[in-house]
Amino acid sequence: MIISNMEIAAIFDQLADLLEIKGENPFKVIAYRNAVRTIENMGTDLSKMIKDGVDLPEIPTIGESIAKKIKEIVTTGKLSKLEDLKRSFPPHLLDLLNIKGIGPKRTKILYENLQINSLEELKKAALAHKIRDLEGFDEKLEQMILEGTKLVKKEGKRFLYSIAEPHANDITAYIKKSKEVSSAIIAGSFRRRKDTVGDLDLLVTSDDPALAIDHFIQYPDIKEVISRGITKSTVILNNDLQVDLRCVPDESYGATLHYFTGSKSHNVTIRKMAIEMGLKVNEYGIFKGKEKIAGVTEEEMYKTVGLSYIEPELRENRGELEAAAHRKLPDLVNIEDIKGDLHTHTTYSDGQNSIMEMAEAAKKLGYEYIAITDHSKLLAIYNGMDEKRLRIQLEEIDKINEQLDGITLLKSIEVDILEDGSLALNNDILKELDLVVGGLHEKLALSQDKQTTRILKAMDNPYFNILAHPTGRLIGERKACDIDMELLFKEVKARGCFLEINAQPKRLDLNDIHAKYAKEAGVKFAISTDAHNIATLDYMRYGIFQARRGWIEKKDAINTLSLDKLKKTLSRT
Repeated sequence: MIISNMEIAAIFDQLADLLEIKGENPFKVIAYRNAVRTIENMGTDLSKMIKDGVDLPEIPTIGESIAKKIKEIVTTGKLSKLEDLKRSFPPHLLDLLNIKGIGPKRTKILYENLQINSLEELKKAALAHKIRDLEGFDEKLEQMILEGTKLVKKEGKRFLYSIAEPHANDITAYIKKSKEVSSAIIAGSFRRRKDTVGDLDLLVTSDDPALAIDHFIQYPDIKEVISRGITKSTVILNNDLQVDLRCVPDESYGATLHYFTGSKSHNVTIRKMAIEMGLKVNEYGIFKGKEKIAGVTEEEMYKTVGLSYIEPELRENRGELEAAAHRKLPDLVNIEDIKGDLHTHTTYSDGQNSIMEMAEAAKKLGYEYIAITDHSKLLAIYNGMDEKRLRIQLEEIDKINEQLDGITLLKSIEVDILEDGSLALNNDILKELDLVVGGLHEKLALSQDKQTTRILKAMDNPYFNILAHPTGRLIGERKACDIDMELLFKEVKARGCFLEINAQPKRLDLNDIHAKYAKEAGVKFAISTDAHNIATLDYMRYGIFQARRGWIEKKDAINTLSLDKLKKTLSRT
């Protein structure tokens, strides 16, 4: 059974939510919340750690009780304590938590006072203006809740890319074991590296589709077989992720892969281009009359309609077809281009590894440098540092740099941007750093004007370099801050600052659309992991995926530069 860290964390998060709604001991709730954060930031699969016999209670915030529950989840795919607790509540009560502005406390109030236990009942209560008079609610929040119920229904069920990834890799490896299968690949939004995916489109080539499908439906992680045809089959995995298998002959592989990779808008435009050339494009190939003239590879599909090959991440009909026609496609950044990570945490704040451990892990990745960016003092919950503790850290970094060979530690901080735009640490200490990463961590619901002004004022500080996770979004959990992005891009460029593309799977912030617009405005980026341990340094690949979707090239990312060139680039004087 495959179960990712994110899925394990989601189970504990749900458990904490229900316990909080129930009014359970808050310390127990906090323990589960802390475990969720630890698990989300681990990077190494807990299922693999259990298989390898790792003693889980040695992991910070993971005690004996939680370790036992993790083993149960990895073994069975669920947690009996959570399942028992669910039975004491209406089945759709937790759906309320998908609405912005509603957490466990407000869910409890809605449930106990208005007997609301589903999104439909929540919507009806909001329309009837029954919510605004409850304690902790008002007219504005009621309207926001109403809008939220509509948004949830529109978006439907989607999975973080990082949650879908291990399932995609495992089922692809499984299907390739069939002797009837000559090749297999996941297409769709997963291949385009979107930050969330609705399902998996598994494309295989086979001379005997029936036997390939027989093998497919024996995959051990299947909960339900929805359909089983001659050349295609649909199943639901144990985590409710849908997988659609399609078998095609080798001569149609390129055409089918192109068709099912999408996007729909990209494909429709190509079909229109083909029609103007007297050609027909479908999932089987390109035809001139009844003659099939292309379809074996994607490259020949594009070449036949006069285009350069377009990388899957770009296929969103956002100008890539015009660029391909004029041979002006971007040379997208690759993970091999990265020389260092400019956003990492250690045990000085809320990280799980020491400075030396992070440095050694970064060196193994072939990095030339790594910035240590622990939290500033505002975030007490994350053990944020004041000036005194930061100076102690700087002294340690100096000592470690004397010992290191082949990699350099950069002195930095993830300093909080306060509501008035000032920074949480004074310039006397900031000027001693190699770079300053600033971030929003509170007051995320300010108006567009106030939020934008706040960020611009922070960037007026001459020591400010990189705006971390610029919009503050958490995918599926928290909307982006309301910021005048066009003005932000203009002023970032004017001040000689940079925007981060945060590689944390729940953030991926900037998103791809904003990254492309920022690039067009002349902005450059830091693709950083926000790693909280050595394992999550590997999150860099998610940042690269996001950057590629935003048309980012090697020349656009400052952490593709050598150390000497990086230091010159960071200087604002």
